Amino acid sequence: LQTRMQSLQPDPKAQYRSVYEALKKIVLTEGFWRPLRGINVTMLGAGPAHAMYFACYEKMKKSLSDTIQHGGNSHLANGIAGSVATLLHDAVMNPAEVVKQRMQMFNSPYKSVLACMRTVQKTEGFSAFYRSYTTQLTMNVPFQAIHFITYEFMQEQINPRREYNPRSHIVSGAIAGAVAAAATTPLDVCKTLLNTQENVALSSVNISGHLSGMVNAFKTVYQLGGISGYFRGVQARVIYQMPSTAIAWSVYEFFKYFLTKHKLEKRT
Repeated sequence: LQTRMQSLQPDPKAQYRSVYEALKKIVLTEGFWRPLRGINVTMLGAGPAHAMYFACYEKMKKSLSDTIQHGGNSHLANGIAGSVATLLHDAVMNPAEVVKQRMQMFNSPYKSVLACMRTVQKTEGFSAFYRSYTTQLTMNVPFQAIHFITYEFMQEQINPRREYNPRSHIVSGAIAGAVAAAATTPLDVCKTLLNTQENVALSSVNISGHLSGMVNAFKTVYQLGGISGYFRGVQARVIYQMPSTAIAWSVYEFFKYFLTKHKLEKRT
């Protein structure tokens, strides 16, 4: 839904006024499973990407907190650790995101994940999978910095003893995701344009060939939609991120608690 709603020059058949209308229209006209198209490639990359992401975050947070605040909870340490972890995560997820978004566009010509990968590789080269990587990082570094700082701040407020408390992890994760998603929507719109290379939109502002670079994407989005263009799909983005970050944090905190408890039991 987010990819469709961020389209800057949508087909008349793919114009939506709200998240609910978009979901209803896609299901009725394109089938029940259409909104989930491309999810398999995301799932394939998500496992290794998140493993590196949380491992790097935990290690760096501890090391930096010890240095900056002598073992205390440092918001600066949380922000830096989250930003560095993002570099590893996005290196894995960026190609998966390119394939997923191309398959989700209206009238997408790709029949499968492999067909999409082969076509993109053949017609645009390997660099096409990383065309939006700098924009992705420019978006995700502030996103993850805001996300981790907000999560740790919320934990301080509702779970000051930092015990395993599923409800507090779900609430903190959802709020952190919503705040970070809303703040970084303009960058996400630019990333979507770079990933999809929306032909109708680019030709309407006389851009031939492929659009590349965050600065060019920012200018193009403004030309096509003005200031409001930067906030296309903000509702869908927040709605998507809230359960996503809530689930990610609750699962992560559960395994952290489970493995720590198991380790202590083995020692005793």
